Amino acid sequence: MNAPQTFRIKGMHCASCAGIIEKTLKQQIGVESAEVNYGTEKAKVIFDGAKIGLVQLSKRIEPLGYSLVVEQMEDHSEHSGMSQSKSDKLAELKGLKTKVLSVIPLAVISIFVMGWDILAQFEFVPMATPAVTGLFRYLLPVFATYALFVVGQSYLAGVYRFLRYGKANMDTLIGIGTLAAFIYSSVVMAFAETLRPWLNVDVTYFDVAIVVIAFITLGKYLEARSKLKTGDAIEKLLNLQAKTALVIRAGKEVEVPIADVVHSDILIVKPAGKIPVDGVIVSGSSYVDEAMITGEPIPVAKNIGDSVVAGTLNTTGSFTFRATKVGSETLLAQIINLVEEAQGSKAPIQALADKISAVFVPIVLGLASVSLGAWLVIGSQFLGFAQALSYGLVSLVGILVIACPCALGLATPTAIIVGVGKGAREGILVKDAATLEKLHKVTVVVVDKTGTITKGKPELISTKLQVGVSEAEAISILASLETRSEHPIAHAIVSYAKENNIELQVTEQFSIIEGKGVRATINSVEYFAGNARLADDLGIALDQTAIAQDTTEGKTPVMLATRDKLLLVAMVADALKPEAKEAVEKLHQLGIKVVMLTGDDKNTARYIADQVGIDEVMAEVLPHDKLTKIRALQAEGAIVAMAGDGVNDAPALAQADVGIAMSTGTDVAIESAGITLLHGDISKLAKAIKLSKLTMRGIKQNLFWAFIYNIVGIPLASGVFYPLFGWLLSPVFAGLAMAFSSVSVVSNSLRLKTKKL
Repeated sequence: MNAPQTFRIKGMHCASCAGIIEKTLKQQIGVESAEVNYGTEKAKVIFDGAKIGLVQLSKRIEPLGYSLVVEQMEDHSEHSGMSQSKSDKLAELKGLKTKVLSVIPLAVISIFVMGWDILAQFEFVPMATPAVTGLFRYLLPVFATYALFVVGQSYLAGVYRFLRYGKANMDTLIGIGTLAAFIYSSVVMAFAETLRPWLNVDVTYFDVAIVVIAFITLGKYLEARSKLKTGDAIEKLLNLQAKTALVIRAGKEVEVPIADVVHSDILIVKPAGKIPVDGVIVSGSSYVDEAMITGEPIPVAKNIGDSVVAGTLNTTGSFTFRATKVGSETLLAQIINLVEEAQGSKAPIQALADKISAVFVPIVLGLASVSLGAWLVIGSQFLGFAQALSYGLVSLVGILVIACPCALGLATPTAIIVGVGKGAREGILVKDAATLEKLHKVTVVVVDKTGTITKGKPELISTKLQVGVSEAEAISILASLETRSEHPIAHAIVSYAKENNIELQVTEQFSIIEGKGVRATINSVEYFAGNARLADDLGIALDQTAIAQDTTEGKTPVMLATRDKLLLVAMVADALKPEAKEAVEKLHQLGIKVVMLTGDDKNTARYIADQVGIDEVMAEVLPHDKLTKIRALQAEGAIVAMAGDGVNDAPALAQADVGIAMSTGTDVAIESAGITLLHGDISKLAKAIKLSKLTMRGIKQNLFWAFIYNIVGIPLASGVFYPLFGWLLSPVFAGLAMAFSSVSVVSNSLRLKTKKL
């Protein structure tokens, strides 16, 4: 059986491009299946290499304006620097920016002229002087020539491909409309005196071609800019890997490239070093920050016999470990593969405008041709050939102009631009239009615990004070002892003292009690700070029932005592975000189910979930478990949004229909997600969904305005009502209707700014 191969595709411009490429590839002999993803700009193809090769596959789609590029993704460790894909996208973005900057000034002038002409028709402004009219009469053709043949080359290519291969996309629509306006205007201008008896030669549509191309190119530039970082998640994951490893060989420490590490190698890890491969500790001990895997902020104590994972960070001590998994076997490598697979398996988003483009173009061309033919064949019998030709040409141009997809092209991007801008002001960053479109359909929101529902770092959240000392004094002593400890819980206590302006004291004779706590002398009094085992050593009785309850709730007790007396028990925990409960309530009000997936202890997870009202909890899960749960929900028909902040969340974020990252989390989580919530504010979750619903409603309204003029105007322009009422839509009013449809679309999009989330 042939294995699937993934290729990057160059030349994709819209969702309908994906359909064209997929259909073409599937038609080739030797191709078993083809899946093209517009979001990732990649094709996953299964083909028989004996029947057709990569070069032949690429050649089949090259006449359509696309090409296949091989992605070398097998050996992740060899990736370095900027990928060719990203370099190409940067070059494309730079080219689009140049085009936009050159054509926008021309569009502004054209809009001014167009608006002046329209207002002058209704006597709102005086008619322009002959000198001004003459100037713009010769300037606009020059502007239009540049706009169409330089900036609009891709749209003309779309027209050519439609005529040559019968394949239509959004570029085809833009190209036909602007080319029709340009050709008609050029002919009228060149043969004005000859055509004057039959046509109104004072009316041209150069401004239509300029404005349409300018706005659509601007939309393409904004889309390309927003999509630039879609592939960076893999790059961020690769940066987590250690580049070299310290290996003991022949009794000596040898630094070798990570690719040279083999099974059963003994490796040394020093303080602040990354763990290069998966393995088991054989000597030494330390605290290892495993937040990238578990999402938990507190480093885990590691001793002989404990497992360590590639990419995690050693914090304090040194140890040696035996390599058990290397290369693609490591958990980090598996996460990288999971993210790639999830990103590539997403179905392309088919915008309504792209869905209808394949039938819209031939229908409009057919109607225009039939209308002209009907006037020449039928109309000439009643009006004479010259009059029928005049009406036929007016009808032909009127249909093409009113059907020019300016409003259709603006319907989605203007709403998206306004929606994304509004989201940014609300602290909701949207990566692309496809994400915003999918978000309004979400039925289940899956959340991580640490960094999403909770703050993601340990804090001193409560204290139990004993008789004989004030709380401020006790915390001052405790924090003073902990200032010299490297443990994250110690940092939480010291941070609390500093935030509350509690003065620290000078310590003497400081020492660490391994695995239990610390001791030091302050003002000639010996103090101890640590866990329950230290209290047992001192013979100090603790309330074991209360300690057990606190531990169940995810709290870590820290005792402060002298040799014979307990002074304080401080509770350190990853505290709930203050907005978490309200955020879950708002999601419930939208009819959305909330599920928590976390690598933390099940008792702690259940306690947190009950506090905020979460519907379902899965605890003690690994990254692939989260991914499996997302897939299970999707198999049940749910549209799933996943909110998380850690590397361990990246595969699930990529697999979810919509990935939502906390900006306080890792870069990998942010790059794997389509939505980022600034300041890690989970209360913005419901706002993001409301924003999506408002934007999608605006897009649907825009599409209505884009088509209503066509539905009414095309029959009128074709002359259907002429025999009954003598009505015929002149190109002047066709252009006016087209302009109004665009104004309607833009105005409706701007209304989104006034909506409250």
